[in-house]
Amino acid sequence: MMIQQDRRRWRDALILVAVLAAGLSVVGLTVAANPNEREVKPAPNVQDADEIYDKDGNPKADGKVWVLDFKFKDPRLIKVDVPGRGQKVCWYMWYQVINKTKEAHTFIPDFELVTTDKHTVHRDQVLPKVQDAILKIEDPTGYLNIKNSVTITAEPIPPSRPNANPKAVTGIAVWDDVDPDSNLFSVYVAGLSNGWSQTDNPISADKEPVIRRKTLQLNFKRLGDRYNMSSDEIHFVGPYQWIYRASELSAGSLTPAKPGEKAK
Repeated sequence: MMIQQDRRRWRDALILVAVLAAGLSVVGLTVAANPNEREVKPAPNVQDADEIYDKDGNPKADGKVWVLDFKFKDPRLIKVDVPGRGQKVCWYMWYQVINKTKEAHTFIPDFELVTTDKHTVHRDQVLPKVQDAILKIEDPTGYLNIKNSVTITAEPIPPSRPNANPKAVTGIAVWDDVDPDSNLFSVYVAGLSNGWSQTDNPISADKEPVIRRKTLQLNFKRLGDRYNMSSDEIHFVGPYQWIYRASELSAGSLTPAKPGEKAK
């Protein structure tokens, strides 16, 4: 009888150890994945001029279209005294760009926040005072070397080797004029790909054709109002989409210059 009881105790102890070990593994994976960050993988679109992946699922080495990987946190709010504008509640997005293609590519970001309930459009702004306040929260030690939409264009995003830690470049996009009562909005990110297409102008065939760029679309909802301005109330509404969106750029500005020729 005593032997059976001892066996049960050992069995129960082993089960408890296994459960605790599994629990610790799950916790470790959750922390490592960082639930506050969301990853966006390159994806094809029917308007792509070429395939972006080869048959093995790797970025196509000789492809005409390249796409960068993107990682982001849900937009956040911060109150800052902006020189010449007074105290403002600014919206910002922390992000990282990773290049898994074979060559370095310059990321020239174009972040546009569009409120779908208030029908307003807001472009990313470079505001040094706001950036300083954000860095104290997001990168107090300066380890990430967070850049704005101008400084991030200074150097191409280096390619990351397969099976190695990716070389992520971190940046922020900032908006200081978003309607505080807006609860539904989308952030469009252009510059992550060289993909573009040209279509006839829907208004008139005599007008300039419409240039559409491959663009990342991220949708969000906010639960608060102007009296409850909290970052915790902003949530991503998946899935993300790779679309071709109308642009003000010309075809010449999107076409790479030939060797020995200046870009248009």
